[in-house]
Amino acid sequence: MLLVDIAMLLFALWLSFSLRLGQFYLPDREVILLFLIGPVIAIPVFIKSGLYRAIIRYIGFKALWTIIKAVSLYAIIWSAIVFLSGINGVPRSVTLINWLITILLIGGSRMIARWWFTGIEINNPLENNIKKNVAIYGAGSAGMQLASVLEYSKEYKPVLFIDDKQDLHNTNINQLSVFAPSELEKLIDTFSLDYVFLALPSASHSARKTIIQSLERYPVHVRTLPAMAEVADGKIRLEDIKEVELEDLLGRDPVEPDEKLFDQCIKGKSVLVTGAGGSIGAELCRQVISRQPASLVLYEVSEVHLYKIEQELGRLIAQEEIDIRLIPVLGNVIDADRVSRVVKTYNINTIYHAAAYKHVPMVEYNVTEGVKINALGTYTVANAAKTHNVDNFILISTDKAVRPTNVMGASKRFAELVLQGLAKEACNTTFSMVRFGNVLGSSGSVVPLFREQIKNGGPVTVTHPDIIRYFMTIPEAVQLVIQAGAMGAQGAGGDVFVLDMGEPVKITELAQKMIRLMGFSVKDSENPDGDIEIHFSGLRPGEKLYEELLIGDNAIGTSHPRILRAEEEAYSYQEIIAFVEKLKDILVQEDSQQLIALLVEVVNGFQPSAEIQDVLWRGSKTKASVINLKEKQ
Repeated sequence: MLLVDIAMLLFALWLSFSLRLGQFYLPDREVILLFLIGPVIAIPVFIKSGLYRAIIRYIGFKALWTIIKAVSLYAIIWSAIVFLSGINGVPRSVTLINWLITILLIGGSRMIARWWFTGIEINNPLENNIKKNVAIYGAGSAGMQLASVLEYSKEYKPVLFIDDKQDLHNTNINQLSVFAPSELEKLIDTFSLDYVFLALPSASHSARKTIIQSLERYPVHVRTLPAMAEVADGKIRLEDIKEVELEDLLGRDPVEPDEKLFDQCIKGKSVLVTGAGGSIGAELCRQVISRQPASLVLYEVSEVHLYKIEQELGRLIAQEEIDIRLIPVLGNVIDADRVSRVVKTYNINTIYHAAAYKHVPMVEYNVTEGVKINALGTYTVANAAKTHNVDNFILISTDKAVRPTNVMGASKRFAELVLQGLAKEACNTTFSMVRFGNVLGSSGSVVPLFREQIKNGGPVTVTHPDIIRYFMTIPEAVQLVIQAGAMGAQGAGGDVFVLDMGEPVKITELAQKMIRLMGFSVKDSENPDGDIEIHFSGLRPGEKLYEELLIGDNAIGTSHPRILRAEEEAYSYQEIIAFVEKLKDILVQEDSQQLIALLVEVVNGFQPSAEIQDVLWRGSKTKASVINLKEKQ
């Protein structure tokens, strides 16, 4: 590059004189010195400007601007030397002509070299066979950035744009033609398309859902860019391209939060989050931090999870330069002394109780531990809140608490009843609970499992052909939890809030969508030559075909369109205390049979799974306890 630039500089000077004088110019001895001075001035300027650090095949238009500035500085210095030297025979206009020609030669040589190297890569038959042809859906700024990134990828080759805007059809952007979405079917064969990349980071959830649904029927692998807010610095990178997520398939646009509700229980207050390292607890902590509490206590039983969330929040506080005291506390929610001491020491105003065992099969196999954490743990933290006059206590509940068929759901309904009972006793704490269904991205989520199974060639395992579930993103769920908790603080306490989860999702259809969007076909009786088979493994212990959010039909609206208030029967304070004392005695004995019998007695509609009943039957010394249990059901 250095040698080529020296040659170009000398040639530019000779051509400048020749064009100005209109003849084949031969310089005399004095002018030859000016020719030799040119590279001596220019090369140090070019080095300092970074012209020799750029990799030619990846050079862009930003580098051209650097070249223009470097050549301009060289031209000014050379012109000054020419005029100060007083050498005759150098027309003034030569300096301007030399500047223009040098820019064209130095910049042009690099663009030609870039085109040459890129052409070798594109026309390399070995690499061309490896690259997958990509159609970019969206010819806006994100699509153009993505096309530029893919141009240098060894895995993907951009071949065309697809866009809904009619004025862009039959035009060329970045040397790629723009087509209408209706032409995609024939384009797949014409261009041998393997992928469609969605470059629509600013599109709404509902718009993305419509587009994704329209692409399902085509035999191409659909991937997408995240929302622009998630793309670092607004610049598209190859690693930003991801698989279509379930939130893209749900297509529900978020409702703007009520700022007053958001701040009511948090801003300027001392907040405690139990289970702070879990998926829900961690997001609670992030959103609590954004509302600027005076202090945030992270209560977590897992040292690893506590360390991770404390480090993440510490960085966030430092970046935002917020004055918040962050206190990580290791502890178990059933440790009454520990919980009470923490609540008192840090003068807690608001508690978000997210600590729980949530996996249905795991709790089904570990009955006493599940009930101990979910039911007794809730009572322990709630009682500490009542004793130390905490203003607000919000329980994170679950749709599985409604007419439960598993121990996890029954233990969470027990926890709800505990709060409803405590709310009936005069105290300074307002107790409320928020009930919702499955959240996307939590541990054990079905979507990553399906994706991994599809990548491995299947089969995709679904428990039952008719199973349905409600889904919501973790940030949306937590946002609604905070607002619902504030609504509870405005009431008398004991409120059960239910989140509007949108339309239910049939898990079999979800699996089929994911298979097709990853570029495969479903193998079934109608299509025996398909790629991926769906295998039905049977319902797991305690699992229901569908979940409910309401025990009865008594639900009333609130000021928020996605938050309902449920009116449900509850026990008195004295009854709840009696049940809790009985629960403590049973847990000391670790008697699963008595524990299930107590849950059946307390939780209306609880029907233990067949697996639990078998365990009880085999484990009982007499059949009497199980017979009584079945009679209560």
